[in-house]
Amino acid sequence: MLIDSHCHLDRVDLSPYQNDFSEFMRQTRDAGVDHMLCVSIDLESYPAMLDLVLPYEDISVSVGVHPNDFDRREPGVEELVELASHPRNVAIGETGLDFFRSEGDVEWQRQRFRTHIRAAREAGKPLIIHTRDAREETLQIMQEEQADQAGGVLHCFTENWEMASAALDMGFYISFSGIVTFKNAQELRDVAARVPLDKMLIETDSPYLAPTPYRGKPNEPRYVRRVAETLAELRGLDVDDFASQTAQNFQELFRAG
Repeated sequence: MLIDSHCHLDRVDLSPYQNDFSEFMRQTRDAGVDHMLCVSIDLESYPAMLDLVLPYEDISVSVGVHPNDFDRREPGVEELVELASHPRNVAIGETGLDFFRSEGDVEWQRQRFRTHIRAAREAGKPLIIHTRDAREETLQIMQEEQADQAGGVLHCFTENWEMASAALDMGFYISFSGIVTFKNAQELRDVAARVPLDKMLIETDSPYLAPTPYRGKPNEPRYVRRVAETLAELRGLDVDDFASQTAQNFQELFRAG
């Protein structure tokens, strides 16, 4: 059983599927993907994203505003909690800190992150956390806002073992994307080898970050098998057994799938 724990289906290139989302879904299922979590990055596109996926029971959604989007409408705690009450919604996010592309004062990112954590705690929904070039501050805010009470996942993980270990200590899961298949990602594979198997998730982050051998092409949920194959080989496991374990982890965290 394969689950893509993080993708952006409203941004996937449908031209190979005659611009037909139902045909895309048919071929994705035929490739062995049993469930997907379609992740929100802003409130403006959230209604259309929800409308797109609602006909498909094998797609769950989250709600949140990405830390890179400076000019998006800022959500409040109450609004996020209300939106997260939708029966198909399983998480708050993606949220977090990303200092890689940010310049100047980024206090707005910190406040947005705190708002999402508070909403997750109130809603009783797990967090989907994005972090880049912000290890210490991400963990600091998680601790200060008691993110452990909500739980969640550090998605598309690319940081070091020390950060992974600190997040695991707070009860968080660690999710690996196609980046783990890249030739220059040995340090990340070393981290993946140490994460407890019952705390791992796999994802594509489609349409971004296509795994080897699809680098340079639009990513798709069906490529999550490449992530599973790489990590299973790394850990000396049968790929189907590994996929089943990560699917079970997904179901335990998000109560979906």
